[in-house]
Amino acid sequence: MRTSPPFRADHVGSLLRPPALLRARETLTGDALREAEDEAIKDVVRKQQEAGLQSATDGEFRRASWHMDFIYRLSGIGQAADERITVQFHNEQGDLEYTPAALRVNDRIRLTEPIFADDFTFLRDTVGTTAPALRPKLTIPSPSMVHYRGGPASIDPAVYPDIEEFWRDLSAAYAEQVRRIGALGCTYLQFDDTSLAYLNDPAQRAEMSERGDDAEHLHLRYIRQINAALAAKPAGMTITTHMCRGNFQSSWVASGGYDFVAEALFGELKVDGFFLEFDDERSGGFEPLRFVPPGKMVVLGLVTTKRGELESKDALKRRIDEAAKFIDLDQLCLSPQCGFSSTVEGNRLTEDEQFAKIRLIVETAQDVWG
Repeated sequence: MRTSPPFRADHVGSLLRPPALLRARETLTGDALREAEDEAIKDVVRKQQEAGLQSATDGEFRRASWHMDFIYRLSGIGQAADERITVQFHNEQGDLEYTPAALRVNDRIRLTEPIFADDFTFLRDTVGTTAPALRPKLTIPSPSMVHYRGGPASIDPAVYPDIEEFWRDLSAAYAEQVRRIGALGCTYLQFDDTSLAYLNDPAQRAEMSERGDDAEHLHLRYIRQINAALAAKPAGMTITTHMCRGNFQSSWVASGGYDFVAEALFGELKVDGFFLEFDDERSGGFEPLRFVPPGKMVVLGLVTTKRGELESKDALKRRIDEAAKFIDLDQLCLSPQCGFSSTVEGNRLTEDEQFAKIRLIVETAQDVWG
């Protein structure tokens, strides 16, 4: 059994919001809503322990969105008052559109206070009281998401006439976030990043080129900026990254294996582990794992969060064996391919199905690694 994260059986972070919490979000505000969130988080921490996990998140129960709830708390970033963007998601039944407000960088980016500090403190204390064997994990979007979401047009040239200043300020704000959340006792932090997976899709690269980005090298920029944000991470903190191709109401945005970004991503990104989406053919094969250096962990996201049907344990073991042809088995772990509820709406499965999948992951990991 691994005693440091990522663990042999792990999960990405977000969990389905229970019906009572969804009702509370519709009817309550302020302290009353936070009390309802507190009770839901206490309950879901217990459930994570009962499922056999070694880490626990708060399920992202206080968020509407996995990334924008964080990004809009960076000073200098806001919503465009009269502009929305359109994101096309796909599923087996067809397509659906997600139309959030456009993002605007309207002042110098800085961190005025640690983001999600109270949320992490509550999780830390809850774990310490009810499930002390678990490691509390905080998930935040990576710096790449600020740029990928808006692109060059979202950055006011009067604020940042030199794009290098934008990148320096963004990474500095993140570095301060890492430092200050570490001071609160966070030893397991995850940067969630769809951009580095999206860029494997030629259609996404074409879209980036059309808006004025250097799509063939954008992943290299993102890797450099994430590394700058991690350069002074606290001793004893494990930082992982999770990459997927979109997750909204059981739908996705992009397709394509990790081949386009793999050599630079695995060889240069200075994280301790990679949570990788591998639940179906959209994610390609395991061959890119040959670029993962010794000492880095890969968490295979073989169990889908997009539907409730339970995977076969034998099939999961076979796929782990396939991955181990390209990377040492001891460098592998197992998880769902994404969160169960990247936005408040959640994916199309039940809470019972969600925890059945988590228990399957725990049982499979025990069979494979002991």
